[in-house]
Amino acid sequence: MFPFPRKKKADALTPQQNKQIQAAIHKRKPTGPPRTAQQSIPFQRMFEDGTCRVRSNYYTRTIQFQDINYQLAQQEDKTAIFEEWCSFLNFFDSSIHFELSFVNVATDAADFERSIRIPFQQDGFDDVRAEYSQMLRQQLAKGNNGLTKTKFITFGIEADSMKLAKPRLEHVQNDLLNNFHRLGVTAKPLNGKERLKLMHHIFHMDGGEKFEFDWNTFTRSGLSVKDAIAPTVFAFKNSRCFQMGGLYGAMSFLSITASDLSDQLLKDFLEMDSSQIVTMHIQSVDQNKAIKTVKRTITELDRSKIEEQKKAVRAGYDMDIIPSDLATYGRDAKALLKELQSQNERMFLVTFLILNTGRTEQELETNIFQASSIAQKHNCNLCRLDYQQEQGLMSSLPLAENQIEIQRGLTTSSTAIFIPFTTQELFQSGKESLYYGLNALSQNLIMVDRKKLKNPNGLILGTPGSGKSFSAKREIANAFLVTDDDIIVNDPEGEYSPLVNRLKGQVIKISPNSDQYVNPMDINANYSEEDNPIALKADFILSLCELVVGGKEGLQPVEKTVIDRCVHQIYNRYFNDPRPENMPLLEDLYNALLQQEEKEAHHVATALEIYVKGSLNLFNHRTNVNVENRLVCYDIKELGKQMKKIGMLVIQDQVWGRVTANRNLKKSTRYYMDEMHLLLKEEQTAAYSVEIWKRFRKWGGIPTGLTQNVKDLLASREVENIFENSDMIIMLNQAAGDRQILAKQLNISPHQLSYVTHSGEGEGLLFFGNVILPFVDRFPQDLELYRIMTTKLGEVAPQNG
Repeated sequence: MFPFPRKKKADALTPQQNKQIQAAIHKRKPTGPPRTAQQSIPFQRMFEDGTCRVRSNYYTRTIQFQDINYQLAQQEDKTAIFEEWCSFLNFFDSSIHFELSFVNVATDAADFERSIRIPFQQDGFDDVRAEYSQMLRQQLAKGNNGLTKTKFITFGIEADSMKLAKPRLEHVQNDLLNNFHRLGVTAKPLNGKERLKLMHHIFHMDGGEKFEFDWNTFTRSGLSVKDAIAPTVFAFKNSRCFQMGGLYGAMSFLSITASDLSDQLLKDFLEMDSSQIVTMHIQSVDQNKAIKTVKRTITELDRSKIEEQKKAVRAGYDMDIIPSDLATYGRDAKALLKELQSQNERMFLVTFLILNTGRTEQELETNIFQASSIAQKHNCNLCRLDYQQEQGLMSSLPLAENQIEIQRGLTTSSTAIFIPFTTQELFQSGKESLYYGLNALSQNLIMVDRKKLKNPNGLILGTPGSGKSFSAKREIANAFLVTDDDIIVNDPEGEYSPLVNRLKGQVIKISPNSDQYVNPMDINANYSEEDNPIALKADFILSLCELVVGGKEGLQPVEKTVIDRCVHQIYNRYFNDPRPENMPLLEDLYNALLQQEEKEAHHVATALEIYVKGSLNLFNHRTNVNVENRLVCYDIKELGKQMKKIGMLVIQDQVWGRVTANRNLKKSTRYYMDEMHLLLKEEQTAAYSVEIWKRFRKWGGIPTGLTQNVKDLLASREVENIFENSDMIIMLNQAAGDRQILAKQLNISPHQLSYVTHSGEGEGLLFFGNVILPFVDRFPQDLELYRIMTTKLGEVAPQNG
């Protein structure tokens, strides 16, 4: 037998041979118009990691980015953002094509309404939840939250294979994320499924069809990913518009003819109240090529100038008289050359496309007319892409693939004038997001969850009548209905009882004539995070004694020492036998002070006597009310001025006790402190308040201070910490003196300041983390909740119980 000859192992194909084969295959493909919607979509393959092979050897990725407050920023901040955006654009060299996409797509109205509806819990308050949900629906109807507005940057590179493309794409992506971070912009790359979902939304802008896709299912089914995103039909029946599913659309390009562009141009387009896509394809030109091109243009202009001068000499008139256009172009070209050579400017080729849509042809034409008006306002023209509607639509996909060969050369700063930032929206869709009004710029709902902030502590600032307590009550009601948090209110003016009673909370009336008592000496084993809770309690009692003793100097060092000694004595006795009946009273501290040898101890005891044995002994009783109710309001309206401060301090200590107890239950405690400035005037009580303010966050506490006296908040460097430890500020109408203080403290621009200058009730600025947003809250007055929460005479509902 003869052995079979061995087959010679085939050599691997070289990249050049691969290219030739791909080109041959491409030539054999049908070159006629696409016959299906899927064939129209111009990409070859989507990978799970978010990389898309658009065509042979061209790969792209997409990053979604959020907005920042540009339009409301200080002028110097605007300049800084603009310069940083110029640097961002200059990052792209000529090997990277990129595209900015601004997608405004209709949201399913029913879905959106469901997302803000408060679920029933069968706990006796579902009627209140129904009314609050009704209010949210009414507010929703005032804005355009039916539009989801998103922003993307897509970048693409040429590479011979996915293996070679991936490292470079990763590198560019990381650099872009870092550049966004420097701008203060939140950004995240999209994976393959998210990119497909985005294209599905674009092809179904009427919100009619849900996106359902799973990689494993599609892999097994043999379907293409395009089947998951394509609309039922594309109908390019005429040269000027098309149909996509149940929607009419038209593609236009912006002819940039203005000599000076405004940073309002893009903003005006994006604020249109209709489903649309604004796309900017941007290609950086190699710097050497750009300079050579401009030099060549200057040479041509000089040649034309010489020809004109020759004509002038032959005609017998002054050779310096040349056509004005020629002189202008010459100056502009030389200025451009100087910018490219000596300043941080590059040259970009920009294609600016706009996709308008409408449910009917008439609605489409109306939207196009509105877009054209915006373009004309900025001395530009919006031109329909005649006979290129399909190419224009596919160029609007976030694939960084431009099929429209209409480009405008712009320098870096001219390109950057289309700044993609306007003002942030604040809408978080979590189950514990609360309503804070409407965005004054867009009329969209503001729904946020303070717990998602690094520091959820909050302040509500405003002049009398600006709506401070109403804002607090609205948040209290909302938090009660959608969260499990405990809520405690310090109420110096007796304003919160109707709401607390309606929600079956506990109103504790602390006054010389009341038989409801709270023991300021109450303590629990979790009172401090250290092993010894007595040390923190001693801090509180020192603050209490400082209010009692009074005087300009406050407590003397010896007095502080003897108080601290006595506090440890009486609490050590309690912790040796911690029964409720052994809980210390103020009288125990008084007796312990009398037993000390120092005369200072007797001085403090004498000052305490009226609060122990005299007519102001309301704080020398054991607690006899339900302080464990989920909603507790301490009404201290009838306390005198000095007693009110003591009452507020005692309540603050009670709140701290609840916060420490709830920490073990992993439960949050919200605390509302009206007339907060009363606690900030004495040094010791202010220091204690600041300390509590700092500690609350770690222990699951969410304090909110209400005050009209901004100056008291900034009375000392220590009290200023309250500002620094508050990531949520609701700023309502401010007095003239306070406006300037706040502008400096919070770096507010004059434009932002106008929203708290002579503003109406419920209007102002919301500070949420790094976001500053003007808001307005027109709470419907025909609701029972409004009558319970308002403090306006004649509108207040009668109290129950």
